[in-house]
Amino acid sequence: TLSIFLGLFPMAELEKKSPADVDDPKAIETAVDENQKKMEALSLLAPEDGGGGDGPPLLDDYDDDSQIQAVASGGTVYESATTFEDLKLTPELLKGLHDEMGFSRPSKIQAVTLPMILTPPYKNLVAQAHNGSGKTTCFVLGMLSRVDPSRRIPQAICICPTRELAQQNKSVLMRMSKFTGITCASAISPALKDYMPISKMAPVTDQVVIGTSGTLIKWITNKKLATRDIKILVFDEADHMLAEENFMSDSKRIMRDIQSSAGDCQLLLFSATFNEKVKDFITKVIKKGNQIFVKKEDLTLDKVKQYKVRVPDEIAKIEVIRDKIFEFGQKVGQVIIFVRTKISTKNLHNALTKEDYVCSSIQGSLDHAEREKVIQEFKDGYTKVLISTDLLARGFDQSQVNLVINYDMPIKYNSRDEPDYEVYLHRIGRAGRFGRKGNVVNKIWQEF
Repeated sequence: TLSIFLGLFPMAELEKKSPADVDDPKAIETAVDENQKKMEALSLLAPEDGGGGDGPPLLDDYDDDSQIQAVASGGTVYESATTFEDLKLTPELLKGLHDEMGFSRPSKIQAVTLPMILTPPYKNLVAQAHNGSGKTTCFVLGMLSRVDPSRRIPQAICICPTRELAQQNKSVLMRMSKFTGITCASAISPALKDYMPISKMAPVTDQVVIGTSGTLIKWITNKKLATRDIKILVFDEADHMLAEENFMSDSKRIMRDIQSSAGDCQLLLFSATFNEKVKDFITKVIKKGNQIFVKKEDLTLDKVKQYKVRVPDEIAKIEVIRDKIFEFGQKVGQVIIFVRTKISTKNLHNALTKEDYVCSSIQGSLDHAEREKVIQEFKDGYTKVLISTDLLARGFDQSQVNLVINYDMPIKYNSRDEPDYEVYLHRIGRAGRFGRKGNVVNKIWQEF
């Protein structure tokens, strides 16, 4: 039930009978703590220097209190890294981390995970950490460290659930590898204007390939992507890639192809969520690997405040966003509004723009070029409010996002009312990146 779903996460509850009764930010503040300063409950930190939409900010002031549970296989002893220099990286990679990315020292998950990735013999790894903790840097740095820049052949592959996440990960990699000479190919479906028959495509010579499973299989099948020299294979959002029916068969096929052609390839699985069913499946697939998990109670983000707003009907949900939240959200940073369906995306966008509110929207059926345009405008700050399906629930990193609105609460695929706890955690993880303050407003008008 929805009450059980919401019970997992502490919230300030604001039950109202009409849109006009919904509290403004001052009342929300009072509901949380009478003694807090005016507007503090929804006052959101501006992004610090050193970060950006394509990567996390400086780590110096990021205080991660989560309890990481690490299990090393085969009796191997790993020493956590206090500095990036402890990892014996090349001068070019260190320069990229410090000068280009603005990092001074590893985050908690990076300090524990990177030695496991980079220490011979290179073992498989299943790694979980909460959203915004620095997972992307772990596997990107892992790929870059294993690649030989002098060899113009594919040596590392990263598989992502969406083209948006693949492009974002490539952007992080290109910044981090700026001084190395390493190149990266995007294995994603091209926009219509860029379409080229695969028969005319040249074989991939980039050392790193990041993309979606469908395009990767197409490239491999048509002998455009050779896998015999792949040293490291990464699954970003691995629970989704290896458990969801839409992705599982493709993912397993790619693994089999690489393992048969490349032999001893290091496998890295990263996600913020691994339920017990997925963990059982992964332990059967990943043999003799290291594991890093975070306690379930530590997966919620302490600095992300969550609010529940009850409204009487679907129309009132739009009115509350329009009259109470929209203007405030634009002032404090950027806002992502999550909806359940493509139709809801269109309807909410039309309802807001009809009254001259500026917002953008994205969902899976948009043309690739249009999706790229929407994402880039949001990352560049031209639009402050973005309406999205769960296309952007996982991994999307925009440090200026300080408010997430769940217009529809997430439910499991092919279910009418079963709450999806993992998707909820991923959604709220779009706010409060790397320890910043953030807020989540859950709009509810009926019990499931």
